[in-house]
Amino acid sequence: MFHLKVGDKAPDFTAVNESGATTSLADYKGKKLVLYFYPKDDTPGCTAESCSLRDGYPQFLAKGYDVLGVSPDSVKKHVKFREKYDLPFSLLADEDHSVALAFGVWGQKKFMGRSYDGIHRTTFVIDENGIIERIIEKVETTKHTEQLLEG
Repeated sequence: MFHLKVGDKAPDFTAVNESGATTSLADYKGKKLVLYFYPKDDTPGCTAESCSLRDGYPQFLAKGYDVLGVSPDSVKKHVKFREKYDLPFSLLADEDHSVALAFGVWGQKKFMGRSYDGIHRTTFVIDENGIIERIIEKVETTKHTEQLLEG
């Protein structure tokens, strides 16, 4: 894993969203973006984080930001997750981990003494010029909207 820094140009990416449409960073040129990486749809922490962002979505829009989630789940799983929790923003299916690798958030993790590769929960705030203006590595899943808006 490598680490991007505030002030770096965000890596370009292309992935498919829950509707099967190809989405890339270029689609957000001239717009601000909250890009959040999370490990897995429909797990307690990821659900809490996504629902926090859902509840704060009008506030993000009012400040000129859109929200986009990324996980290694399939398009089919994203459709179910979005519908189940009424998420108003898109989710990218990063099954080959290319987006996570580009942002340096795919790597070794440990859980209950077991090592495995996975997404490190991280959020990037990207300005309208594609520059990273904020990185949150210690995400508070239930309070993620507040965490983003207070900074």
